[in-house]
Amino acid sequence: MRDFTYSLARSLDEASKADGAHSMIIAGGTELLNWFRLGVAAPEHVVDLAGVEELKRIESDGDMLTIGALATLAEVGEHSAVRTGAPVLAQACLAAASPQIRNRATLGGNLLQKTRCAYFRAEEPLPWGCNKRHAGSGCAALEGINDRHAIFGWTEQCVAVHPSDPAVALASLDAEIEIAGASGRRIVPAATFHLTQREAAGLGLDPAQAETRLKPQEVITAYRVPLRPAARSAYVKVRERASYEYALVSAAAVIELDQGGIARAALALGSVAQKPWRLTEAEARLVGLPPTRDAVLPVLKQCFEDARPLADNKFKVAMAAGAAARAIVEAAA
Repeated sequence: MRDFTYSLARSLDEASKADGAHSMIIAGGTELLNWFRLGVAAPEHVVDLAGVEELKRIESDGDMLTIGALATLAEVGEHSAVRTGAPVLAQACLAAASPQIRNRATLGGNLLQKTRCAYFRAEEPLPWGCNKRHAGSGCAALEGINDRHAIFGWTEQCVAVHPSDPAVALASLDAEIEIAGASGRRIVPAATFHLTQREAAGLGLDPAQAETRLKPQEVITAYRVPLRPAARSAYVKVRERASYEYALVSAAAVIELDQGGIARAALALGSVAQKPWRLTEAEARLVGLPPTRDAVLPVLKQCFEDARPLADNKFKVAMAAGAAARAIVEAAA
């Protein structure tokens, strides 16, 4: 790890003035310090956001839940307003990592974490190609071990997925992300904040390097979650062990019922693309159906025609449909 200097920001203005070419922002540090160790990043200066008190709030004003970017996963998952108004987000936060990490990791940093692709998460010098680490070097996962990789939105430059649990829940909740920078503040829908490799290429960006709509010297300040009193929600995480494990597939469901049938549905999948994947076609086709596995699973399976599984991850198609069906059933219950 290279030496670096450190400063504690007391305001967002101080943080946004950091030289983006040589500085990086640190929140909980559970991800950034890993980047330093692996050689993913080596900034000359680190700016700590811990002194910016406005980023730590969790507030509800009746129809909107506002969560500061420095709220930890444990705080979000255990907060009464989140558990009552957006249980899918509370469940997702408490399904992430381990208790020790959840007590430190922030909601802002969690959405900015990088892929857990084993070809990416290796120490320098890399013995294989990884376009995320070294542009133009190739994607070893494309023809390598790719059972945990994308089935949607990938290109030959990169087949990695985003591992965040809360990002999937926020996408299903139609949440918004508040962003601040030197040019002011703006709002981005959580469902479109991340970019798939194909979306990045369509915008003329490097499909392996471009991951979010965050611009240089911008900082996530908060998440705004609209509260719907009639909504029910649930988060399902399929993984190889019950704790401290990233999802093979995850699903978040937010539904509203009317006379025993689904009146509205919002579904998002995790660990299937470089962003939370909204099942917009399925959301429309589920309206009117009872929230039972037998009723919703056939519809969900029909909506995976655009999936492009790799050699080792064809199982993800059926697993994702099953996880989404289970999330709907649990939300209804």
